[in-house]
Amino acid sequence: MNHEEIKRYFENSPPPREVRLTEWANITDTQVFLRSCYSTIKNFNGPTDRCPAWWHLRDFYLLIKRTAPQENAPSEQSIEGEEAVSTEDTAQKEIKT
Repeated sequence: MNHEEIKRYFENSPPPREVRLTEWANITDTQVFLRSCYSTIKNFNGPTDRCPAWWHLRDFYLLIKRTAPQENAPSEQSIEGEEAVSTEDTAQKEIKT
């Protein structure tokens, strides 16, 4: 996935205003963060994969994709929760035997 595809993704499904990217990086305005990344990538002289803004944008995208289904689709969350419970039950049964 390249930065243009990520840009289209965020245009169609905007992220929340504030996001905790890492322990030490809290994004207080994601739209400003995204504009900064897009601008820096556009003006970077060199391969995109060497641009620090590309890596920040990619990490942000992966974080949002990882957390979005839990917030936006409760039915998917319950399915995932059921799978987790059944796996836990199976592990407990194996321990008891």
